Amino acid sequence: MQNSPPLDTYDTRILAELQADARISMAELGRRVHLSQPAVTERVRKLEAASVITGYRATVNLAALGYGIRGLVRVGRTDYPAMLQLIAEMGEIVNAWNVTGEDSWVLEIAVADVAHLDAVASRLCLLSQTSTSIILKTLREHHVMLPHSAGAAA
Repeated sequence: MQNSPPLDTYDTRILAELQADARISMAELGRRVHLSQPAVTERVRKLEAASVITGYRATVNLAALGYGIRGLVRVGRTDYPAMLQLIAEMGEIVNAWNVTGEDSWVLEIAVADVAHLDAVASRLCLLSQTSTSIILKTLREHHVMLPHSAGAAA
């Protein structure tokens, strides 16, 4: 387990609020967690410095951008540098995980249509055996995560 600074109730509430809305002003964040703006700003800065908060980003609707199909592609053992290059080159790869188990990689992809899916899958198949699953419905995404407590049930 990675060493992280001890987080108190204020830090936990700050993390929950920022994960729900990263565009919240420091003044509003302070009001929600019952701290002054300077105090909450300092806490956020410390969470960033400790790499508890690693960034802020906009979440976009892929369908609104023309990507009507999302999928997960499992890729078998392959040449690591070649896979890294392919991940860097292919804009359709939304997320990429190097994993343990039967497969070496799990890729989340976004494509416009079935023909686009075929082109992406064909390119990935050149490296290794693949298995593709289409995402039908997203039930949970970007779930707010709070510190794990050692006594919590797994």
